[in-house]
Amino acid sequence: MAKQIIWSLLAQDDRKQILSYWNFRNKSTTYSKKLHQLFKDALTLVSQFAQIGRLTDEENIRIKLVKEYLIVYEIDVNTIYVLKIWDGRRNPEKFNKLL
Repeated sequence: MAKQIIWSLLAQDDRKQILSYWNFRNKSTTYSKKLHQLFKDALTLVSQFAQIGRLTDEENIRIKLVKEYLIVYEIDVNTIYVLKIWDGRRNPEKFNKLL
């Protein structure tokens, strides 16, 4: 049974900033739409197979890689909470501080 996906405000903001960046950089929404669809597809898969993401040091928190972005999510009984979307090209030390 698929779990419900709930986005944190931080993750929603991350997604908006990422998509806005690509809209501005490319002067087109084509890539942003494709990237948004990749995020949705990955989370659909996660909702069905919650354990598919990489393990972290934190219990019930996993990471799903989508292109160069890391979707950080927490698994609950019937829900997947999307906590953060992180650009994997950024400083990994800052990412480790988030977890």
